[in-house]
Amino acid sequence: MRTAVGQFTASPDWKDNLTACRDLTTEAVRAGADLLVLPEGVLARFTEDRHRIREVAQPLDGPFVTELARATEGEAMTVVVGVHEPSGDGRVFNTLVALRDGRLVARYRKLHLYDAFGDLESANVRPADEPPVLLEVAGTRVGLMTCYDVRFPELARLLVDAGAELLALPAAWVRGPGKERHWEVMIAARAMENTCWVAASGECGPRNTGHSMIVDPLGNVRARLTSTPGLTWTDADPKATAAARDILPVLANRRFAVSPTILAPGGPR
Repeated sequence: MRTAVGQFTASPDWKDNLTACRDLTTEAVRAGADLLVLPEGVLARFTEDRHRIREVAQPLDGPFVTELARATEGEAMTVVVGVHEPSGDGRVFNTLVALRDGRLVARYRKLHLYDAFGDLESANVRPADEPPVLLEVAGTRVGLMTCYDVRFPELARLLVDAGAELLALPAAWVRGPGKERHWEVMIAARAMENTCWVAASGECGPRNTGHSMIVDPLGNVRARLTSTPGLTWTDADPKATAAARDILPVLANRRFAVSPTILAPGGPR
């Protein structure tokens, strides 16, 4: 499965961001990609007034998702990208959509909110109470995760237990001391401990690090971007997944299962 990751700097105007997503979609189609992973929360980006995220949120049948879905019409490629949608309680959901051939084929609402490093995503975003999501792309089972989710290895393991061979990880990874190192280490860790591919797309720009990458089941970086807008891709070969699971049978050797029970906010950590 040819897998691409793309990154750009989101602007406050959703129409500009739609154009950037369309352009990367067109480029990925030309590259023969089966899957394109774009960043998290691309409707708009604000450095100061985070409350405005509520104002720019759109329903999944709104103009942004509708127009980006239209850009996939007639194509077999699946585009995974993050948006914010109204949640009904005054906040929004941080939602991944998977689009293919003009249709919404899957939706994942972020489970783990970024209440860390002085940020408080939950002030404006409602955490999902729904199970993680798996979809099939070109014969490969793909699990969906968003940004801060990568810090929780049990979510990746749940997806792999459900059959995921590749994890798609849109993100807007905030800059800070050591943060780029965290990004790289955890993407590689989720790949190696689950012997699966990870396609991680990070928004770039003054607030976020970029550094989108695709890592194979043994933790090798197969494709990488730096801190500027762009697109890169590689072939996520299922034979490589099978070979990794043969020589490194961590999934078979483990002694503990992960229960898919969602804890209430403030529960055990």
